[in-house]
Amino acid sequence: MANSPQSKKRARQADRRLAVNKARRSRIRTFLKKVEEAIATGDKSAAETALRTAQPELMRGVTKGVYHKNTAARKMSRLSSRVKAIA
Repeated sequence: MANSPQSKKRARQADRRLAVNKARRSRIRTFLKKVEEAIATGDKSAAETALRTAQPELMRGVTKGVYHKNTAARKMSRLSSRVKAIA
């Protein structure tokens, strides 16, 4: 348990960061889920537009420290190759 004033403040800050990062991660997952659903339906144009809207959200997660840049790049690469494979 936090006892000193500094450790109490750090605990409060950690709780706030957790809430913010949780919301960001959830938002990114929602965008990625929309791409997945478009891929599952086989609608290439919808999948491409969903991918274009998901890409900046994912990269914003990288700049905010929610995701590592290689993780985001890997996710984008796999999604884009799956979108491209739609006939």
